Amino acid sequence: MNLDGAGAVADEIDGAAYELDVRSEDSIRAAVEATESELGPVDVLVNNAGYDEWGWFTDTDPALWDRVLAVNLRGVIAVTHAVLPGMQERRRGRIVNTASEAGRVGSSGSAVYSAAKAGVIGFTKAIAIENGRYGITSNAVAPGPIDTPLLMGAPEQLGDLGKRIVETMIGSTNLRRLGQPDEVAAAIAFLASDDASYITGQALGVSGGLARI
Repeated sequence: MNLDGAGAVADEIDGAAYELDVRSEDSIRAAVEATESELGPVDVLVNNAGYDEWGWFTDTDPALWDRVLAVNLRGVIAVTHAVLPGMQERRRGRIVNTASEAGRVGSSGSAVYSAAKAGVIGFTKAIAIENGRYGITSNAVAPGPIDTPLLMGAPEQLGDLGKRIVETMIGSTNLRRLGQPDEVAAAIAFLASDDASYITGQALGVSGGLARI
């Protein structure tokens, strides 16, 4: 969605950037076609789009549910559906989905997001089962509290309560600190590499040893 930002990163790595809204099948189709036309087949897919709105579940409504599920769960399903047939034809591929520890243990003020990320973990495992015979691996990373605008927006949206939620998350990690985006990226890079060729159907916690939220 942030094409300028993506383009700046692409320039650093001699890559290319394409506009993509994971909520739109037309947008997904156009992005995949452009990518394959200019760069070649998609051998590695990282589903990393994320969205949330902090608040107690009883204060939410179906419109919010749709917004959160569309990006965090349906988007993962839709982009995978667009790319997977080509991987099957070539009999190779790596799929890495960004889930969350919230999908395993739940997160206060983020019930629908937790449900979506639990769905991502289940979807990851099912795709691994279905596609092992094609030589395709499917794994997820499950970050804990990471220093991102998404998490740090909790105090802004919920005030002192949001601040306490973040502090509780940090206190629930063994390392007693926020993780950094690069630490999640390193785990994704590993699961996308040949070093992880015999790992599939797993959700790797990148959470400082988080035990509870």
